[in-house]
Amino acid sequence: MKEPATLVLKSGKDQSLRRYHPWVFSGAIKKIYDQPDEGALVRVCDNKDELLATGHYQEGSIAVRVLTFGEEPVDEGFWSDRIRRAWKLRRELGPASREDTQIFRLINAEGDGLPGLIADYYNGALVLQMHSLGMLRNLQEIADALQQLDGLHLDTLYNRSENTLPRRDGQVITDHFITGERSSGVGTEYGARFRVNWVGGQKTGFFIDQRENRALLERYAEGRRVLNMFGFSGGFSVYALRGGAALVDSVDSSARAIELTRENVELNTPGTTRHRSFTADAFTYLEEMNQEYDLIVLDPPAFAKHQRVVNNALQGYKRLNQKALEKIAPGGILFTFSCSQAVSREQFRKSVFAASANSGRRVQVLHQLTQPVDHPVSIYHPEGEYLKGLVLRVE
Repeated sequence: MKEPATLVLKSGKDQSLRRYHPWVFSGAIKKIYDQPDEGALVRVCDNKDELLATGHYQEGSIAVRVLTFGEEPVDEGFWSDRIRRAWKLRRELGPASREDTQIFRLINAEGDGLPGLIADYYNGALVLQMHSLGMLRNLQEIADALQQLDGLHLDTLYNRSENTLPRRDGQVITDHFITGERSSGVGTEYGARFRVNWVGGQKTGFFIDQRENRALLERYAEGRRVLNMFGFSGGFSVYALRGGAALVDSVDSSARAIELTRENVELNTPGTTRHRSFTADAFTYLEEMNQEYDLIVLDPPAFAKHQRVVNNALQGYKRLNQKALEKIAPGGILFTFSCSQAVSREQFRKSVFAASANSGRRVQVLHQLTQPVDHPVSIYHPEGEYLKGLVLRVE
């Protein structure tokens, strides 16, 4: 087996690795011995040749995604050990410990010490999403380790990385089944049933990260008229109906998403007359709506995927929230979120503060929300805390 290439860092650029941050940026590299192939393992040393870390090399701003620090090797036992640790967390503290929940994230990239790898579980199907070519090169080791987990029912393993990996020199990357060929199924989340299509749906098929926030909304829903904006598969709508909402309106710009919302509502509340769905642009709907709502959910897609567009994203959040704050009924509850990793918690809060001030309403913060236990964040990698949310009461 070929020895990993060595990257040497510039003087002073080793401090983030000594604080266990799992990324090495290209601008920190002084020189590279024996240019590595993309996705290959590399050793990262300081400018005095002390080994600091080993990780996957990739061209671009993030040059190395770190797998181990110091002398710890990336050997044949590495993959099974890291994956078993992730599974242990979900079984002991997370949703895998519950009989009423069959939908959860099994591996959360840096949060589980496996940067570049996502694995989402849907009632017997496990969907992999890779964000680095290094993880793709280790697909077989990863698949083997996943299939050997004790207590995990697994009939389908699907690699959905076609749209998350960089393309180099005409390289062809296609989504494919590793085992089984089931493309969709129904799973439960706190007893609520959802149809998930991991081949054709958004992300890996479902927005798992909002599970606890959906459950919180259920507690506020009784008797309220609810608007679920950017509804996708109707998760918040299902919980609102289950919580006794008087009316739930689901809005999404995608007709396909609205169709899935209707199916999930029917799975959980067959024949209900308390739900309506609309295919419409969110900003247009908020501007033109004449229905007054007591509870509004704003869960938009990421407005900023890169730092260079953060200012535009913050303006978008302000505009969206201001319109909802202006239209919501007195005493109403607003659940508002950002899933943009590039937008910090403080930036999002300031954007909502500006929207509140512009609306002229009295606004109180009831909850500050984040992602659940199956989306853990490494304390050394604050960038992993991508989901931010606020629950507001508006007088």
